Amino acid sequence: MNVIGSRPDGWWRDRARAIERLVGQVDRWAEHGEERVTVMLEREPRQELRAGRAEIAWARVGGADAADREILARLPDWLAEDEVVVVTSDRALRTQALAAGAEVVPSSPFRAELDAAGSE
Repeated sequence: MNVIGSRPDGWWRDRARAIERLVGQVDRWAEHGEERVTVMLEREPRQELRAGRAEIAWARVGGADAADREILARLPDWLAEDEVVVVTSDRALRTQALAAGAEVVPSSPFRAELDAAGSE
């Protein structure tokens, strides 16, 4: 939701559609690389989301900051496999991800990169 919320474009009126758009954008962006890309959601989506290149995952336990907690829980395994870049504007997640050894990219610049990739 950090990436979705980085632009006040009315996403809050239809969260499900905003998530679907984000997954589509990330999936198209991921086609240009070979990295593993995971979109972490706060909870399981009500409708099936499809992506060809990006993995769609969600927090196993709900509540406040559910996706952040899930990312932090998965970081050790991900870092054991390869380098990890976490996209977030959440200060606590940023601090903890950096401490674990991940790189962190703020949401707004990443959103701009997604937009640029979609216009190519």
